[in-house]
Amino acid sequence: MGYAKHDDPVFVSGKGGHLCRSMVFHIVKNAATRAEIEGNVSPHWLRHSHASHSLDRGAPIHLLQKTLGHSSVAITEMYLHARPTDSSGLYLPDDDE
Repeated sequence: MGYAKHDDPVFVSGKGGHLCRSMVFHIVKNAATRAEIEGNVSPHWLRHSHASHSLDRGAPIHLLQKTLGHSSVAITEMYLHARPTDSSGLYLPDDDE
């Protein structure tokens, strides 16, 4: 398996080409309905999930920037949102220390 080219489709049609934007939305919304996911689900959720999970697993932000095609790290940093389990307090010593 090699690397994808910049213009390779993420979602492939039955003929091996690109799917139109509306079809991708349709597929994602149908999958969300079947999974009983509520809310305004869109294909961007997949991109956001990829970014968030990559950062959670320690991916360098500059690598994620390149993968997502962002022109600057500042744009990629928007994916660094607060998570309920994240807190700077986790890095403070316990009272026992």
